[in-house]
Parts: sequence; structure tokens; C-alpha cells
Amino acid sequence: MRTDELDFELPPELIAQEPSDERPASRLLHYNRQNRSIVHRQFSDLPTILRPGDLLVFNNARVIPARFYLRKSTGGTVEGLFLSQPHPQVWSVLLKNVGPWSPESVYTFDPTVHTSIPPVQIRIVSQGEEGQFLLHVPVPEDPVVFLERIGRMPLPPYIRRDKFYDARDASDRQRYQTVYAKAPGSVAAPTAGLHFDESVLGQLDQRGIERAELTLHVGIGTFKPVTASVLQEHTMHVERYSIDGTCCEKINRAKREGKRVIAVGTTSARVLESQPPGELTPRDDETRLLIYPPYQWKHVNGLITNFHLPRSTLIALVAAFVGLDEQRRIYREAISQRYRFFSYGDASFLE
Repeated sequence: MRTDELDFELPPELIAQEPSDERPASRLLHYNRQNRSIVHRQFSDLPTILRPGDLLVFNNARVIPARFYLRKSTGGTVEGLFLSQPHPQVWSVLLKNVGPWSPESVYTFDPTVHTSIPPVQIRIVSQGEEGQFLLHVPVPEDPVVFLERIGRMPLPPYIRRDKFYDARDASDRQRYQTVYAKAPGSVAAPTAGLHFDESVLGQLDQRGIERAELTLHVGIGTFKPVTASVLQEHTMHVERYSIDGTCCEKINRAKREGKRVIAVGTTSARVLESQPPGELTPRDDETRLLIYPPYQWKHVNGLITNFHLPRSTLIALVAAFVGLDEQRRIYREAISQRYRFFSYGDASFLE
């Protein structure tokens, strides 16, 4: 598949810079594959258009406030993004504007941004590909706990915020996180879930719509554009996931009873489709699954998802679900109706 088949022109003013005032106040484009109908709704309508017995599968990953800033000994600032802790006091990170460095180079957390932090001497251990580094960070706390105190949310670059500090930082900590987030480890939100609040979840329960949860930690791959001219040549980054016995049992029962399994977001869809055909079994594993047309879906019958970037693996997944021509028609309609795009934007329900 050619990557340019997933391209489209998006007016920049349709890129949402802030979430809707209330989570379920986002718009919802409802598409039916059987009759190719498109209906424009509010996200709060979702419980009324689902069927009793439908099973929604949520990704309960929790976003870490993973963005931080280092001060060079020369006075310059380096922007960092925490990815993982491969060893005690060693962080795997992305660094921007680091410039020339040596093992003797010493950095500190930028005191103008991160106040009330004891000075520690941070050194670069090694450099990998595409801006990845290993840092020695001699702080006693677990990095997730530490970053909850000092970090900023890792908003994608198309959401514009003032450097170092923005008046919306506190709001972003709440709104760039699902209300059901539990397992910390993601550097990006599973954004389809941002539209759910406790009221909508309660309505789902009242209508007999089932819920299950799995975990996929969204990783560095979410920031990597597709540069290959042929989509199949794009290398997906590995992302870790966990699917437990309770989730498997609910999915297996829904499939046995002929009920629909609806993935809340592309992350949930990729975890489910990474499983072999037949009944699901619990596992902690990794996936680098790239879904694009034509694809034979094994487990997912419906998809709730936001509107995605052109030439991305996410829009390829949508095209695999509805067909490339229909994906283009849906997006043309969304643009003409002035839907809001990307992470803080509106949603679609594809059934």
C-alpha cells in the first residue's frame, strides 16, 4: 500500500488545541458499514446507539507526566521525554537540543522550570538512534513517582503550549488522561477514551453494555511519522501490553454469545488483533502489529476512535476497518462538517 494513499488536506484550524468543555460534549461521527450511513451526533449519545450486550474494551494505561527539562553546564536548556527505566537510576529518554556531549558532561534539572528539586548531577551514559539516550539520574524515587511531582504532560507537538510552563498545564494533567486510567507507563494517551466520563460509564452499565480493560503502554512509536513510500516498509516500534484472565473471559463469552466486541481506540484494537484466532488467553507480551488494508479482522467488530493524522499508521488501521474509499469519504465529511481532529478532537464510532 502506498503511503500517499492515506494523505489528505486538513485545514490547520481543525487541529484541536484544547479539549471540549466536558468530555462527552465532543461530537461523534457514527458510521455504519452495512449501509454506509453517516450520522452526526454528540459523544453523550453513545450509550443509546450501542446494543445491550455489546462489550467495550478499554485501554487503562495511565500517561506519565514524562516531559522534563535539563540545564547544561553552559546554561542552555535540553528538553527530555522519559520512556522507561531499564536499570536502577538509569532512564531511557528522548532528548532535544542536547548538542555535543561527553561522558563528563554534567546536567541538572532546570531550576527555573523544576523548582524545589535538590541539585543532582545527571550524565549521559550512551546515545542510541533517533534522539534516544540513556541517562544516569541519581534520584532515589521511582521515576514515575518523581515525574508525577515535576513533569509536564507529553502532549503531541501539534498541540501548542508555551515552553517550560503554560497556564493550561494543570488542566492538561486532568484532560490528557482517561477517567479510568490505572497502569502508569504511557507517553501518550489512548485518546478515544478521553471522551468518557463517569456519567457515560454509568449509562453504559444501566443499558447492559459490558466493559473490559486491558493495558497497552503507548510508546515512542506514536511520535514517529511514516516516511516510507510504501506503508509495509514502515517499522513499528514495539509496545508492551497486558491482557488478563478477566478481560479474556469477557471477550470469549461475548464471542460465544454472538455479541459485538468494540475496541475503544486503536491501541485496544491492536492488542486484540495481536492475539491468535479463537479464544483469548491471558498474556503479557509485546506487539509491533501494523494493520492496513486489506486486513481480516479476527476479534474486533466495532471501533471508537478519534480522527487521525494523514499518512499515519492509525489512519491505515481505520482504512483497514471500513475500506480505503470509505475512510476517505468519512474524513471528507468530517472536514466539511468542521469536526475537530487529533488527540483533543472529536470521535467516531465505526460499526
